[in-house]
Amino acid sequence: MANDQGPVVQSALLRSELIRLRKDSALTQEQVALALDWSPSKLIRVEGGRSSITKTDLDALLKEYGISSESHRERLQALNRGAKERAWWVSYRDEINPTYLEYVGYEAGAAFIRQFQSGYVPGLLQTPEYAEVLTANSVDAVRVAPVVKFRLQRQAELAKRSVPPRQYYVVDEAVIRRHVGISQDPAIMPAQLRHIADRAEREESLTVRVILFKAGAHPGLSGPFTLLEFDGSMPDILYLDAGRESSLITGSDSRIGEYASDFEVLLESSLPAAESVELIRRVAEELS
Repeated sequence: MANDQGPVVQSALLRSELIRLRKDSALTQEQVALALDWSPSKLIRVEGGRSSITKTDLDALLKEYGISSESHRERLQALNRGAKERAWWVSYRDEINPTYLEYVGYEAGAAFIRQFQSGYVPGLLQTPEYAEVLTANSVDAVRVAPVVKFRLQRQAELAKRSVPPRQYYVVDEAVIRRHVGISQDPAIMPAQLRHIADRAEREESLTVRVILFKAGAHPGLSGPFTLLEFDGSMPDILYLDAGRESSLITGSDSRIGEYASDFEVLLESSLPAAESVELIRRVAEELS
């Protein structure tokens, strides 16, 4: 459903479809602008996501593109309404890196999330206790609470969706072996591992696999990354997690395909899902 994908994805889906409709009609931006008595820059801003579009202007565009189906028109108007809604993550602008906030905007509407992590449990799988200890080691004390709250709200918002995204994680063995929180509470890490195993067994849309140390070198050694796929015509998005130098890669950038291929290589190097869950439970017992 369009109304639970978040404003960023709904805006991107609307822009993508408007561009497709114009090209299917064999019209240039200049021709459309002339027909509607708009300046060319207005349509350029709309298609580029730098300007919102009113209901009246969207109706005019759809008429110009010959869209007469009421259901088609209403679907696009629904996307337009959703694109103007206030995003839940806006309230975290003072605490969270802008690039990461942009990524979360896309994550909120993704249909499929694939991620490799080499050093810590993926954020969408973290328990509150693990998240707090991990965050305390990377940000100022005053920022720990809002950053943890943000991470947990990401989990909650995705779970609210009518069709939650499929999530597929590959993690290095170091992720499950490192006893995070041992100096604060030795039970934090075993509880975190059991939480991952329980969710992986309970949720059909969630898969977690582990790459053993003995697998040797693999493409993930260059750093963690996330691939987002979407329903509709939106292209995939790649997020490279490198701390302050993290980057969000969109469009036709060749790196998106390269990392998608790397993820398949990582799958070939990792334990099957069932064996991974068994290992995670076994390590939880060892750390208890």
